[in-house]
Amino acid sequence: MAKLDIPDNLWTKCSKCNAAIFNKDLEANLKVCPKCNYHFKLSAAERIAYTVDEGTFEEFDPALEPKDFLGFVDTEPYSKRINSAKLKAGTKEAIITGKGTIGTLPAAMGIMDFSYMGGSMGSVVGEKVTRIIEYAIDHKLPVIIVSSSGGARMQEGIMSLMQMAKTSAALGRLREYHLPYISIMTDPTTGGTSASYAMLGDINLAEPGALICFAGPRVIEQTIRQKLPPGFQRAEYLQQHGMVDKVVHRKDMRDILIKTLEFFKG
Repeated sequence: MAKLDIPDNLWTKCSKCNAAIFNKDLEANLKVCPKCNYHFKLSAAERIAYTVDEGTFEEFDPALEPKDFLGFVDTEPYSKRINSAKLKAGTKEAIITGKGTIGTLPAAMGIMDFSYMGGSMGSVVGEKVTRIIEYAIDHKLPVIIVSSSGGARMQEGIMSLMQMAKTSAALGRLREYHLPYISIMTDPTTGGTSASYAMLGDINLAEPGALICFAGPRVIEQTIRQKLPPGFQRAEYLQQHGMVDKVVHRKDMRDILIKTLEFFKG
């Protein structure tokens, strides 16, 4: 009997419930598992396609990319990690910034991409976030940032940690001009990113089940020697305790953003 030639890229296994999902169905469902509602990670390009009005997104600073200014080496040189990350993610950094419209309403935007070195925040990420905030101030636009990050990038040492203060100060200026900032936290949003611009929104939104924290639950349990409550540091837990305004399903996120932008427009 002749062996059937079936492509091996037709199905995706859900990371949560292990269901086999036909890829076309997964794409049609905005990469959300139809069985258990697990939200798969999105690339920055996919997030833009799902959120922004078609053909309206204009990217800023696409040529900015990180440098190995410390000559950092762990298991491999940082310069090699940069090149590998660019090939894997198809972008030059862990964030894409620009402007576009959502429901015809203009906004300045930053969308992080976890596939680039775990969405880590280095000097260029901090610079691009700051630049988009400054652009919003100059053009009187609201700011939307979608976070997906493992935190500050250790290969850049103190320079990556400085981005926490830099981006927070930029958002302080945005507030002085009474311009709104909407933060969307996706799985995961952790470390220095959560400790800076991700949690500073006038409106803090999150996708279902997103891990949002500074230190992870395992580190905390080992430190305090206590078992943490179920769902600790997940989006729903943070909403219950007042740190997230609303947990929003991916299929509803665009509509919520339109309503929020309309509210701030007045």
